[in-house]
Amino acid sequence: MTRARSLRDALTEQTIAGGAERLSPRVIKSAGRALQILELFDVLQRHATVSEVSDLLGYPQSSTTMLLRSLVEMGYLTFDPAKRAFITSSRVALLGKWAASTLVGDGRITQIMRRLNERSGQAVVLATRNGLVAQYIHVIQASAAVRLYVVQGSQRPLIRSGVGFVLLADIPDAEILRITMRVNSEGGIKGELVKHAEVLAAVAEVRERGYAMTNGIATPDAGMLAMSLPSHLAEEIGQPAAIGIGTAATLLIERRDELLAIFREELAAAS
Repeated sequence: MTRARSLRDALTEQTIAGGAERLSPRVIKSAGRALQILELFDVLQRHATVSEVSDLLGYPQSSTTMLLRSLVEMGYLTFDPAKRAFITSSRVALLGKWAASTLVGDGRITQIMRRLNERSGQAVVLATRNGLVAQYIHVIQASAAVRLYVVQGSQRPLIRSGVGFVLLADIPDAEILRITMRVNSEGGIKGELVKHAEVLAAVAEVRERGYAMTNGIATPDAGMLAMSLPSHLAEEIGQPAAIGIGTAATLLIERRDELLAIFREELAAAS
């Protein structure tokens, strides 16, 4: 059973975008795994056993057990003996609260995302640049029957994703070339080299139209409609950001004009 299918079964969702990322060689393994465990609980939002965490993240069960026990000892997880399962503690909810005021409660960015979510019924994501990737730093999940579940914290290549193209639109072409060359020097995307001309063409479309629309390039049968977060709001999180609506590819094609209108109305109202 693949990791993606395991996560789909665990969440009882048909289509899921994103998941636990492979740790970079530059990341200390134990530290990275501990944080990925906390991110997994944020996705599951329920108790999970050692074996389930091990299966979903692809970790050896012995080291998973040690990490879970360490997080309990530090107060970030609690263990329920009756269920023989773990869940995050209130300490996790408070961690970083001081730095996330614009993304929780009634912050302006969250209000925009919530209105987009309510009007579209689809998942709404906020993404920022993290090196060579765009990372979903906040997600409001879809409520519609036909929906795409988007895993918060997931990463997408800057040079092959809707939110990535949006984030690249405001930087010089020379910098985009350097990013593409670096990605290719590290093996490309899924083993395939990326053509610089194709990236520039996609970014040029964003600059001309004001939005990116992609289908199936990151997750099969899934699409993303993305725009730049207005600069005065991006200042609240300290860096440029893209906001996107994620949905099934067929639904995105059918509702493109409607979703674009909703998007433009909400961002215009925030200006």
